[in-house]
Parts: sequence; structure tokens; C-alpha cells
Amino acid sequence: MKTKDMTLEEIRLKGLEALAEKLGPAGLIKFMHLFDKGSGDYTRDRHKWLQGINLEQIEKEIAASRKKPAPKAR
Repeated sequence: MKTKDMTLEEIRLKGLEALAEKLGPAGLIKFMHLFDKGSGDYTRDRHKWLQGINLEQIEKEIAASRKKPAPKAR
């Protein structure tokens, strides 16, 4: 069956089957966690986080972070 003739649910199931076959059950679960929708309203929250911040403040924070030594790899 061609994908153009499949429903979205059929495509989703075939995709999960292919991932499970190639990655195994644990790999499939790890892959699925990469696409967790999360919760909340990012746009509303972003407006709260950025409220009162201007471009000059952002530039100062970037400059300050560049002066700090990079964290050591573990």
C-alpha cells in the first residue's frame, strides 16, 4: 500500500513498527521522548520571561557570558 493511500493513523503505526524494528523497544521509547509535547503555553510564558528586557540588557548578558570560562566536560 502506498503512503498516499494510507490514513495518518496507518502511517503512524507503520512508522512506530519501523522504529521498533530498527531501534528495539528501549530505543523506540527514547526516540518517542524526543518529541514530547510538554505542557503549558510557551508564547504566554515567553512574554512573561522577556517582560522588561531590552536589547542592551541582552547584549550585556551575552558579553558577560563570553568572558566566563567554558564549563569543563565530564
